[in-house]
Amino acid sequence: MKKIEWYHEFIDLKYKPKKNELKVLFYFQPARGITKSDAIGRIASESSTGTWTTLFKLPPRMKRLMAIAYRIEGNFVHVAYPFDLWEKGNMPQLLSGIAGNIFGMKALENLRLIDVALPSDYIKHFPGPNLGIHGLRKYFKIYNRPLTGAVPKPKIGFSAEEHSRIAFETWIGGFDCVKDDENLTSTKFNNFYKRVKLMAKMRDRAEKETGDVKDAFINITSETKEMMKRAKALHEHGFKYAMIDVVTCGESSDQTLRETLGDMGMAIHAHRAMHASFDRNPKHGITMQFLAKIMKLIGVDQIHSGTAVGKLVGSREEVLSISNILREKHVKPYKKINLEQDWGNIKPAFPVTSGGLHPGLVPDVMKIYGKEMVMLVSGGIHGHPKGTRAGAKATMQAIEAVNKKISLEEFARNPENVELKQALEKWGRMKPK
Repeated sequence: MKKIEWYHEFIDLKYKPKKNELKVLFYFQPARGITKSDAIGRIASESSTGTWTTLFKLPPRMKRLMAIAYRIEGNFVHVAYPFDLWEKGNMPQLLSGIAGNIFGMKALENLRLIDVALPSDYIKHFPGPNLGIHGLRKYFKIYNRPLTGAVPKPKIGFSAEEHSRIAFETWIGGFDCVKDDENLTSTKFNNFYKRVKLMAKMRDRAEKETGDVKDAFINITSETKEMMKRAKALHEHGFKYAMIDVVTCGESSDQTLRETLGDMGMAIHAHRAMHASFDRNPKHGITMQFLAKIMKLIGVDQIHSGTAVGKLVGSREEVLSISNILREKHVKPYKKINLEQDWGNIKPAFPVTSGGLHPGLVPDVMKIYGKEMVMLVSGGIHGHPKGTRAGAKATMQAIEAVNKKISLEEFARNPENVELKQALEKWGRMKPK
């Protein structure tokens, strides 16, 4: 009987990946009746040059373009992809390969793309962050603490006037930034362009009263050309940031807006809305670590990465892995959570912690992240017994206490830190669920 399948030709456990090959780590579970080798062969085949049956004729080139599964560790498999498979600077094409049809194959019960180690020949065709950690710290003139920000809560429903008034209270309370949430773009009751104009006016007033630099993560998420128009409006009103829902917009829009905003000297705040639809199941989909990596490569300056202690899913190990990928120049492989990565000339980006935080959780978050992060505390300032301004002050006092290595409870005994005392009386150290 003639040979029908050729999947096993994509497995070679003696193979040593070349320096310029992309190396991907997958977790997999074969479907019932499928062997591990059959499943692995299909992963490497379908994501590179293979198909379901042997063919009449193949050019010799095809052998050089085959992905090779070269290491198997239980239900984890490492696959090497030849460099020539990939178009320079094209992120959607990378996803179409290593995160494409393979997720729909019946031979796999579950498949999870954990991470990819990208060679310098590949990453040099992407810009990375425009400002990054060092550029943003220089802009704000803040070097010894996390940057801070807050979303007016509830996340949507305020008019542009109400939104900007809450922003002013947030800034005056000591926060650096105010943020739109993921589902606020331009609505009948809160038009984008009106919001930008009013926010700029309140920002200027807050800067004059405090003497500090203030900014905002205003959401430009829309059709790509409209996003470019909105980015220009932000620039004309003196904002340094634009916020993008990077997952829902897609890598093509993200790449286009990185170029547009980079030309204007601006930074990207990346909201990860929709990420959990494909990274929450630990056995299937893709990881947040991988998403953070490709977004850093595209060029976001900061991206949401979880808290491990707030209201959203995400373990401490995952949060640390994401943070290392964003901040470190040379990332070391860690367990089966992330692979090695040398970022070359790509600038470091901020991880953003958000979701269910309040002043009482500041020590926990800073123990995990350190100071190199953007800390968003929203409901945890607006729910303060004395209002938004007091809530922002309480959070800044909590950060100061951590920096001085003083417990929150002790620091709150100082009459000057009454806002922190009031926050602790309401929330204590509770962790929202």
